[in-house]
Amino acid sequence: MDLHASVAVEQPRTTPAAVDRAARDRPDGVAIVDGTTTLTFVQLREQVLDFAAALCARGVRRGDRVAVWSPNTYHWIVAALGVQYAGAILVPINTRYTPSEAIDIIERTRAATVVIAGRFLGVDRYGLLRSASTVCQPTTVVRPTTVVRVPVDGDDAADRDVTEFGDFLALADDDTRAEACARAAAVMPDDISDLMFTSGTTGRSKGVTTAHRQTIGTAAAWAHCAEVTSDDNYLVVNPFFHSFGYKAGFLVCLLTGATVVPMAVFDVPTVMETTQNERITVLPGAPTIFQSILDHPNRARFDLSSLRVAVTGAAAVPVALVERMQSELSFDAVLTAYGQTEAPVVTMCRTDDDPVTVSTTSGRAVPGMTVKIGEQNEILVRGENVMLGYLDDPKATAETVDSDGWLHTGDVGTLDDRGYLVITDRLKDMYIAGGFNVYPAEVENVLARLDGVTDSAVVGVPDHRMGEVGRAHVVTAAGSTLTESDVLAFCRERLAGFKVPRSVRFADSLPRNPSGKVMKNVLREETA
Repeated sequence: MDLHASVAVEQPRTTPAAVDRAARDRPDGVAIVDGTTTLTFVQLREQVLDFAAALCARGVRRGDRVAVWSPNTYHWIVAALGVQYAGAILVPINTRYTPSEAIDIIERTRAATVVIAGRFLGVDRYGLLRSASTVCQPTTVVRPTTVVRVPVDGDDAADRDVTEFGDFLALADDDTRAEACARAAAVMPDDISDLMFTSGTTGRSKGVTTAHRQTIGTAAAWAHCAEVTSDDNYLVVNPFFHSFGYKAGFLVCLLTGATVVPMAVFDVPTVMETTQNERITVLPGAPTIFQSILDHPNRARFDLSSLRVAVTGAAAVPVALVERMQSELSFDAVLTAYGQTEAPVVTMCRTDDDPVTVSTTSGRAVPGMTVKIGEQNEILVRGENVMLGYLDDPKATAETVDSDGWLHTGDVGTLDDRGYLVITDRLKDMYIAGGFNVYPAEVENVLARLDGVTDSAVVGVPDHRMGEVGRAHVVTAAGSTLTESDVLAFCRERLAGFKVPRSVRFADSLPRNPSGKVMKNVLREETA
């Protein structure tokens, strides 16, 4: 069964064109509110232009890659749009990554410039990155020619090889601004806008290449389904390094004239206070976010009546949660959605869908996308916003997107008579912890390097707060004295926090089928 819809509203086809249109059509409209910083759309364009001009001054060329490793602040938006305004390619890096994981991304993309948070949550991120670069493949690590530091917590130590964000913007002059404007005008819809990394079943992340027209198309489709307008104030808790915070986040505001309110660190009281003070109307996030708000003992102290639309997903959404969000948090509509980095928004509910539909399905195809069920009930996706391919990996690209253009998602599901998608299983054994995809093979590859571990398998297990968390089933060598604490500590040193299992079970052996493959379904049943 197929379902297809087309985009009816004319949109700009590149992010530079979107920046220019917003400044032209809504010059005094509020684009961003970030603490004490407020930018109109004209002021946003001015900063974007200066960032792009500074890149030109530092020798960044059209098509170069620029990495951003920083939390949600207005600087991230300025940098991302500035990179694309200069004709370069944005490379978002997960803020939860360890320095060695970040270095791997910087090296593989040959990033010419890195925009990085300064001291954040008590950690000097650039200091860690620089220290790690001396021990992680020191002969091959690509060292960016320019490092721009974002002030987050302040009190950053002076560093001669780092340019502070404000000083970087000050590099712009009339000549480089003119060059940046010429580059922006030359950006074409089929040019690559970003490289976003997602883990694969092989355990190593893959770089997903996306064109400007696809990045804009994703944001436009999301905005259409959520009915976002210039009257909305959009609190973006989802990280900007993720499609949910970037393409379904601040870009939605850029296209619609809504105001984006970024949040660097998720904190329930701060979410409620910000919702009250900024009259937040749109609040997407994982189900755990809304459950945490509903369960907070001080919720009644805050006025949350401005909330209009919630978009959730990435985990099971109980009907009772949807009903409580509408009755207790005053949401007019609660929507669910489905997508992957390779196709960020595939299906989505609509504002008039009932709680049961929202809870039991992931919606129907968004404008520009088509969904069908293939062999083994695998969900197949085709349309305007399916990735261009994987970075430097034509073989993996051909295995994922077939000759007819169908993206093989690796997920199993069904389509009902209305075209609504129900996801029933995952072919790739992926699980979702707090809204973040975790691929067990990556964790298992780390465990294989721990002395005393002879075999391991990681599965997702239900968790009230996170949706799912990892459980490692570990077989140890004879005489090993490894404990659960040893295993978890080893993982914490080498993996982002959301990838680290929450528990460990030791076994004499793992269940395997006749071909030798671990039967993870058996391990999941043991957990149930």
